[in-house]
Amino acid sequence: MKWGMVLDTRRCVGCQTCTIACKQEQGLPAGTQWRFVADCEVGEYPNVRRLFLPMQCMHCAEAPCVPVCPTGASQQRDDGIVHIVYESCIGCGFCAVACPYHARHLVEEARGYFDVPTPAERATAPPGRHGVMTKCTFCKERVDAGRAQGLTPGVDPDATPMCSVACIAGAILFGDLEDPKSQVAQIVAEGRAVPLMPELGLRPSAYYVLE
Repeated sequence: MKWGMVLDTRRCVGCQTCTIACKQEQGLPAGTQWRFVADCEVGEYPNVRRLFLPMQCMHCAEAPCVPVCPTGASQQRDDGIVHIVYESCIGCGFCAVACPYHARHLVEEARGYFDVPTPAERATAPPGRHGVMTKCTFCKERVDAGRAQGLTPGVDPDATPMCSVACIAGAILFGDLEDPKSQVAQIVAEGRAVPLMPELGLRPSAYYVLE
């Protein structure tokens, strides 16, 4: 299996709900966003239109962030998910330089939005995730825990990345790219979704419906 996403820009309304859902699910500190929605203008005058482009780690099959890591903290699972072993990360930032999608983020210190951490911040913020690089993990903990209960990622909300669950427009789809019965695999096979910057040869696992 190979987990992947299809992000439909025709449906995305730029509400940033996925951004907030990710921050809450992952307990991200102030100033750190693993995903965001870029507000773009495309076309040439007078045929110009607005496009909302959700961005996150692409979980590339040929992830350039993995081989440059001097400690082996940046790793890729057999199911395609690229993640960081925080205990081994030294925060050097080599992976951030290697990533063409700007998907790596250094968490320098434990910093909340207020002088005193809120109850939600205390409950969700991992204590060992400071002074290290961080990134979108496709909510691998949710995926793994859901599968252990017999749930299907991309179908059952409790086994699906929170950004996809929270999207109010159904613009973020998740599933097994190697399962011909999954919705994401069918969309990709039909050629309706494409990766960003395919010329790099990184074979990202995130695909976009642009038109």
